Amino acid sequence: MYKAYYSLARAPFSKDLRPSEAFPSTDYEGVQQALSYLQKTRGIGLLVGEPGAGKTFALRSFKETLNTSLYHVVYFPLSTGGVMDFYRGLAYGLGEEPKFRKVDLFRQIQQGIERMAEERKLTPVFILDEMHMAKDAFLQDIALLFNFKMDSTNPFVLILSGLPHLKTRLKLNHHRPLSQRLIVNYEFQPLSQEEVAGAKTPIFTNAAIEAIASRSQGWPRVVNNLTINSLLYGFQLKMDQINEEIVRLAIETGGL
Repeated sequence: MYKAYYSLARAPFSKDLRPSEAFPSTDYEGVQQALSYLQKTRGIGLLVGEPGAGKTFALRSFKETLNTSLYHVVYFPLSTGGVMDFYRGLAYGLGEEPKFRKVDLFRQIQQGIERMAEERKLTPVFILDEMHMAKDAFLQDIALLFNFKMDSTNPFVLILSGLPHLKTRLKLNHHRPLSQRLIVNYEFQPLSQEEVAGAKTPIFTNAAIEAIASRSQGWPRVVNNLTINSLLYGFQLKMDQINEEIVRLAIETGGL
């Protein structure tokens, strides 16, 4: 369809994009460096960004860099259940049969982390997503749950990911114990207009690129959706290039 018409080898913005095919934006490279630092030092890191900023893809890319003989990844989005489900999910991720009481779950998770690190020589890497939805009590629990040997050692990597107001919440006084333990604190920024216009083959006119950059405000997911819709309309209209009018059509009809 539009791929053949515009001589594209594959869909340019598909969800199955491999990390090796990622556009090396300033933010993408910056977050990979930050996560690599966290991997080496171990401990707790924070990753926030607007919806569609590229958080999940960045985390997936980071996961792909980890040697499975040295790291054990546990991914858990808070939106999939309640708080106790969350703790049980962490226990399951460590290969444990979850206890029923919260205090027993806490001990079980901590002991599971220590056994994995000391006996199996694996560093557990916890990626906790959608953490902007977490209740205050749960965020306070995190500071306690990931405290080992009176906070003298970090036998784990913990990444808290969510929307920007998670960072704001952690600045509140009652979350200082967790905030002060953050080794990495990274916030995604939108793509610049130059990065949005990174293609070498001029499928899009300069005016079209400006329209996409303006409408998307530089957020990758909106750029992706708007670009795909524009390509589809360009194909339907048999346009050799995507101009500003086609982008406006994509905006109007696609609700973008």
